[in-house]
Amino acid sequence: MDSTDLSAVWLTLKLATVVTLLLLVIGTPVAWWLARTRSALKGTVGAVVALPLVLPPTVLGFYLLVAMGPNGPVGQLTQSLGLGLLPFTFPGLVIASVFYSLPFVVQPIQNAFEAIGNGPLEVAATLRASPWDAFWAVAVPLAKPGFLSGAILGFAHTVGEFGIVLMIGGNIPDRTRVVSVLIYDHVEALEYTQAHLLAGGMVLFSFMVLLGLYTFNPSRRSTA
Repeated sequence: MDSTDLSAVWLTLKLATVVTLLLLVIGTPVAWWLARTRSALKGTVGAVVALPLVLPPTVLGFYLLVAMGPNGPVGQLTQSLGLGLLPFTFPGLVIASVFYSLPFVVQPIQNAFEAIGNGPLEVAATLRASPWDAFWAVAVPLAKPGFLSGAILGFAHTVGEFGIVLMIGGNIPDRTRVVSVLIYDHVEALEYTQAHLLAGGMVLFSFMVLLGLYTFNPSRRSTA
């Protein structure tokens, strides 16, 4: 690998790490609410969260680009705050990736919370644990397999993104060019050796992620 390839690999890993951490922070309360609520809005919120699963990434990327552009509401807000525009920047990539990978983190955590049931939480309540204490001392430890699955899937999905990162980030070396975009560049330039090297690395990475997920996650093993 040359310096261009290594730069893209580093940027991709950095993006996936930041996005995964943000998704765990954002996705945990969303998953908890979806698992526990009886609100009539549950179906609507669940559908919005799952929308990236069926929506073409270019469609989501287009609307995010419009929203974050100079005439969009987000773009006008960031400009008024002196932050400039988000498209074709690393923060813009992070925001787009959070939206696109959200269901891959929320759904496993939500399923883990739902599998706990009411029993352990009711026992905690009889021991005078507050809802906050019961969440951290009971729900979160019991839902660890869901958190593990969500973190792994969110990280892996972010690494493999193409359409939405190209729409929002473009193809700027050392700033927004990730591995998936660089593979496309190599193929377009008929540089198949470099493309094989990066694509083969992605295949191996994906296999190792899934192998680890099914090997070390007890809930996955029990349902296999």
